[in-house]
Amino acid sequence: MQTFIASLRITAATMVICVAAYTLAILGIAQVVTPESANGSLIRRADGTVVGSRLIGQRFEQPGYFWPRPSACDYNAAGAAGSNKSPTSPDLIARASAMIARHGATADTPLPADLAAASGGGLDPHITQRAALYQATRVAGARGVPTKEVEALIQKFAFSPGGPLTSDLVVNVLELNLAMDEASGPVSASR
Repeated sequence: MQTFIASLRITAATMVICVAAYTLAILGIAQVVTPESANGSLIRRADGTVVGSRLIGQRFEQPGYFWPRPSACDYNAAGAAGSNKSPTSPDLIARASAMIARHGATADTPLPADLAAASGGGLDPHITQRAALYQATRVAGARGVPTKEVEALIQKFAFSPGGPLTSDLVVNVLELNLAMDEASGPVSASR
């Protein structure tokens, strides 16, 4: 019985140290070192309203907004996952064909791959700069602004996620759409 009680004490002490104390220490360090990311990298409007996170993709469907990558989990952060379908899956082919048709892609204007294929987790908040530029004409037309203004905004928000180690530029879809709203006003249902 003495051994059993000693084992319970060791288990309890280990759980307090490894679960509670360690977690609180890491959370405290994160709050001091990187408070923005420790709190979810939330994006807020000027009035303080949270509109999303820099880390999680969202659905945008109106023509006046940039559309993100497709999501196998319907942009549900609680159930992030890929589709796990093979490239020859009829469902995957149908989804890609629907995305190609939705964007109006042709042989002369091929659709960038990230606009037809979901990311591994289904919540990627970024698209390539090329994918954003591909959508610039549609967004500009729906908002009634010159395409050059939209392209300039894309250039302004494009960044290299790996710094000098990566050559492809990406843009955060939510941040780009919020910047479009700020520049030309929010897209109304009638636009």
